[in-house]
Amino acid sequence: MGTARPLVVAGALPGKPVKTTVIRIDNMDCATEEQIVRNRLRGMAGVGALEFDLVGRRLTVSHALPEEGPLVVALRSVGMAAVLADGAEDASAHRGEAARAHRRWSVLAVAGVAALGAEVLAWRLGDERALPVIALASLAMALGGRDTLRKGWAAVRTLTLNINFLMTLAVAGAVLVGQWPEAAMVTVLFALAEAIEGYAMDRARNAIRALMAMTPDTATVRGPDGAWHTIPAADVVVGQRARVRPGERVPLDGTVVAGMSSVDQAAITGESLPVDKGMGDVVFAGTLNQRGTFEFDVTAAQGDTTLARIVRSVQAAQAKRAPTQNFVDAFARVYTPVVVVLAVLMATVPPLTLGAAAGPALYNALVLLVIACPCALVISTPVTVVSGLAAAASRGILIKGGTFLERGHALRAIAIDKTGTLTHGRPVVTDVIPLVGDRPEAELLRLAASLDSLSAHPLAEAIVARWGGEGLLPVARFESLTGRGVSGTVDGRRYWVGNHRLAEELGVCGVHVEAHLERLEREGKTAVVLASDDAALAVFGLADSLRDTSVAAVGQLAALGMHLVLLSGDNQTTVRAIGDQLGIDDVRANLLPDDKVAAVLALADRYGGVGMVGDGVNDAPALAAATIGFAMGAAGTDVALETADVALMDDDLRRLPSFLHLSRRTTVILRQNIAIALGLKAVFFALAFTGQATLWMAVLADMGGSLVVVANGLRLLRGRGDAGFT
Repeated sequence: MGTARPLVVAGALPGKPVKTTVIRIDNMDCATEEQIVRNRLRGMAGVGALEFDLVGRRLTVSHALPEEGPLVVALRSVGMAAVLADGAEDASAHRGEAARAHRRWSVLAVAGVAALGAEVLAWRLGDERALPVIALASLAMALGGRDTLRKGWAAVRTLTLNINFLMTLAVAGAVLVGQWPEAAMVTVLFALAEAIEGYAMDRARNAIRALMAMTPDTATVRGPDGAWHTIPAADVVVGQRARVRPGERVPLDGTVVAGMSSVDQAAITGESLPVDKGMGDVVFAGTLNQRGTFEFDVTAAQGDTTLARIVRSVQAAQAKRAPTQNFVDAFARVYTPVVVVLAVLMATVPPLTLGAAAGPALYNALVLLVIACPCALVISTPVTVVSGLAAAASRGILIKGGTFLERGHALRAIAIDKTGTLTHGRPVVTDVIPLVGDRPEAELLRLAASLDSLSAHPLAEAIVARWGGEGLLPVARFESLTGRGVSGTVDGRRYWVGNHRLAEELGVCGVHVEAHLERLEREGKTAVVLASDDAALAVFGLADSLRDTSVAAVGQLAALGMHLVLLSGDNQTTVRAIGDQLGIDDVRANLLPDDKVAAVLALADRYGGVGMVGDGVNDAPALAAATIGFAMGAAGTDVALETADVALMDDDLRRLPSFLHLSRRTTVILRQNIAIALGLKAVFFALAFTGQATLWMAVLADMGGSLVVVANGLRLLRGRGDAGFT
């Protein structure tokens, strides 16, 4: 379970390796249990950093202990159901959750009937301390309050002020003053609220599990005997040939080598429509084959697929605390002890100084203690953030932490790299201009493609791709002219294909040729000339074409109030032409990587929050300098996943306005939740200080508030596609 990490751990011996151990804690659902764990392990020799994943119920411990056993023992001593995490253990725990939930609801139903019976019997008898009433109330508390009392005792042992500790005090106090039916009803109401809250939290967990469950456990691969065999996907190695039939999910990442099909890859890229796949195309684990059978060579083992890396990134992101969560936690650490002191004063000052009855004063203090716990406030942020991260991942947007999800609402400017982001990043032929009347366009294109077929230059490849057909002409005495073009003999005659400079060297740049070349260059295109030894035969215009989605994406970003800047290392004419097509006025050309960083920093000084969109490799310095760095085309690109703050899992820039919508909506919900949690506290504090609140009202105020903010946060999981963020 442990892997070496270069961390400094308190209590570690010099030279002793530091390890990380992942522990699954099935009853760690919220910040109250987290604090118990922190308090128990904080002073343990050799234990260092603790990382919590409340949604996944996992704890990562950095330590220098010789073995992991003492960690598990320490956690179990304070009531934590701790086990060392591995794939089999996690799967077993997941399978047992449904059975545990069923038992929990059954026990809670019996406890509820007993508590209600105690209330009815006390009313009929007119005595809340009658033996039948005490018996029913005790049964309700024993069944419904088992978990609360156990966690409350653990809180006492670790000196942790949490809702379980306060509820234990409240129930004990109610019994002490003879309020047996109310103590029973409070216990059941609290257990019911926790059960509903747990159900709501499971929805956030299931959003992550749904991603993990997309990959099939088995794969059909070709064996050494040439026959097809179904084996566990975990046993498939890189390079093996696999096959997928219609209706099956792709088990591993790979490259298609035979067959054609249409694949729904929304799980990876968020694309709403299936994508056609053929020879040489990439397929991703977890995507759904719609029609047709195809074979592919595996390019990533089960744990290294794009989907596996997405899941790991989301799990890691949800463990990182967002700014709002840090604020809430800091607030709760001060707020809770202050209110506990107020409750003590409420219980002691009136009887000692004002001659008030001790029983009612103690009861009001207990009510205040229950109201005091900031459970709704603390739980609202992680549920909302995790819901936002999961919603984004399902739409092809991978956010590396709650910090970046929150920061998105503050962006006011977006710097966008041109090549590979707004454009395809490869040239295509846009113009074919014949210069001789007796030779048709197709013949000239075929001649140029025949010469360029022997060159590996991107412009030559673009001309060959434009021809696209069979029947290239044989070329003799081929010659590559560095920095100018190519030359070769076809049917005994010498031809050249090259740039403006080569045309001038050949002496074929007449006035009419120059006019075409200048026009193409003004449009930001690269001009290529096909010439014989005595005349220019044709001019080709080539350009890096815009992506189909770029215009729509830029329009959506402008509608959101973003100031858009186009950054590129290309020449000013080319960049200006792209900017004009997109409607971007602020274009900056001839930029080196350091120049892009300077541009981003200048935008940050002027606008505050600035995003940078690039390919995640060449633009890495600028991505790092921005408030949020966005990597395009991250599917299958390790560098983009590792360096970017947000990865757009396909080459569709429209994911960026979707992210901004989601970030703004998340921020609104976080603020709503804080207002709801604090507003409820304020109202019931007033009721408690005036003696109007009861224990069961306090429970409803605390746990009811928790349920409201959790449900509000889970709203982010609703909806599909870009419209789901608006």
